[in-house]
Formats: sequence, C-alpha cells, structure tokens
Amino acid sequence: MSDRTDTPGVPRDPGPSRVPGPPGAAGPPPGVPGAGPPRDPARARRRAALARFARAYRAQRPGLYGAAVLLAAVLLALLAPLVTDPSGLDVTRATGEKMAPPSWDFPLGTDESGRSVLLMTLWGSRVSLLIGFLSALLSMVIGTVVGVAAGHFRGWTSAVLMRITDWFLVLPSLVLALVLAAILGGGTPTIVLAIGVTSWASTARLIRAQTLAVEARPYIERSRVLGAGHRHIMTRHVLPGVAPLVLANTTLTVASAIVTESTLAFLGADSGQVSWGGMLRASYDWGAVTSGAWWYVLPPGLCIVAVVLAFTSCGRALEAVLNPRLRGVS
Repeated sequence: MSDRTDTPGVPRDPGPSRVPGPPGAAGPPPGVPGAGPPRDPARARRRAALARFARAYRAQRPGLYGAAVLLAAVLLALLAPLVTDPSGLDVTRATGEKMAPPSWDFPLGTDESGRSVLLMTLWGSRVSLLIGFLSALLSMVIGTVVGVAAGHFRGWTSAVLMRITDWFLVLPSLVLALVLAAILGGGTPTIVLAIGVTSWASTARLIRAQTLAVEARPYIERSRVLGAGHRHIMTRHVLPGVAPLVLANTTLTVASAIVTESTLAFLGADSGQVSWGGMLRASYDWGAVTSGAWWYVLPPGLCIVAVVLAFTSCGRALEAVLNPRLRGVS
C-alpha cells in the first residue's frame, strides 16, 4: 500500500517530465543544444590565457630577440659535452701554443696554457648560466617569502621583516658576497649561496608592495569573512596575484646574478671551474690586453654582454605583457 495519499478533487502532480534516453546515458552529448559546460573549464581558461600571453609576447620584438639569444646560449651550454672533449680544459693536455691567435685549429685562439678559447667559452657558459639561474632562483624564493609575509602579516612581524630587509639593502651586496665566498670557501654552491643571500632585499620590497595591493581587493576581505586562514589566503589568493611580477623580476635577477658571478670570479672568488668571469680574470693576469691578445678578452666579455642584454629584454617584455599599465609599451 502506498504511503502517499491524494486529496479528493485535486489532480495529482506528475512531477518534472523527463525524456527517456538510452540506458547508461548521463545527459545530452557535448556540442548539442541542452549540453552542459565543458568537462574541464579550468583547463580551457588556462589555454585561452596562455594563447593571449603568447600573442602579446610576440608583439614585443626585443623580447623575441632576447628569447632567441637565450635559447641559443642554453642549447650551446647543454650540447657542449656532446660536441666537445672536456679533456682539452686540462692544462696538462693542452696542444696549442701559448697565446696563439685564431687559426683553423683554434678558431678563437688559445690562452696562456695553450687551451682553446672557444672550448673554454662553451664550457664556461655552463658554469655562468648555472650559477646565474640557481642564485636568481634562491634570491626570488627568499624575496617572495619575505615580501608576502611582510605584506600579509601586520604589526611587529612586518616591522621586523622590513628592518632586516633594509639592513640588507644598505649593505654593499658585492662586498658581502665576496666576504661570504671567502669565508665559506670556493665551489659552485658557495657562489650560488653568496649571490642569492645578498640579492633578495629589493625583490622583497617589490613583492611586499604588490602584496599590499592584492590584499586591498574585495575578494580577500570576503575570504576572511568566510573563515579563510592565513595559509589559504597567501597561497590561493596572494601568490597568484604576485606571480606575474615574480616571473618578470626573475629574468632581471638572472642577468644581475650573471654579472655578479663574473665580478666575483674576476676578483678571485671563483667556483674553481672555467667560467666567463674566470676567463676575464685570467686574461687580465696574463696581460692579454697589453699584449694585443684580443681573442682572449672579447669572447667571454661579449658572451656576458649578450646574455645579460637578452635576459633584460625578456624581463622588460614580460613586464609589458603581464602589467596592464605597461601593456602596449615595448
């Protein structure tokens, strides 16, 4: 017996009508009238945003040229072990004459030990680019964490973080990096640590200002009212808001890190491996300029200039693309 009773004289409500479909069908297929939204709208939005970014970046000619130079430099650095023999870097196995000018066997001449300058330039790119990327990554991580924390937390937390940041800003970063490299000893990890620890302060200031701007938006206040904690707000709302600025600033930081590494190597605090800065230091020690051995000075110097200009061009292009106020400015 049914538990539902009908009132006499009142027609029974048949309920919403349904169109029978094949067994196991969950709804109309996509692409036909009545179909629901796509299965993954977030992926579609990401693809559309990436396509817009690619179109806007292609409009920045200096950024395209810089990206091409960086791609060539990275490919040469990665392919160096495959197309060259690293044993030629050993001074005991050098086969050329000392300070020999460019020739068929040595297209860029030789150094004071008879090693090929071209071979040293290729292998030096691996060390210089590696130190530049890793030290810039370390600097951006420290600067982003400090900047987001100082902008999100108020009161004494922000005051302490900003005073530490100001202390690193007033210190000469090159001198501090040189002291750290001398205390910790040589090696690539030491140089990366010395550059990264001394170059994050300006990034922290920049990220803090952007964090304050993001947290002034209404959806942050709605998240707080709904009970969102500090971790949720910083990771889900603040970090996506400051990510474009972090990306653009990272490219500029890599350029600065490469210059700093070359300067430290020229001053004697090198990684113990062949690098562009180390080559400039060796050419200075052996009087390449005064003796007219231009082939020993120009290759590493031009490589540093080209890579730094390429990173700077990419950084400016990213700023123009990701910053709405700069969009359309090359």
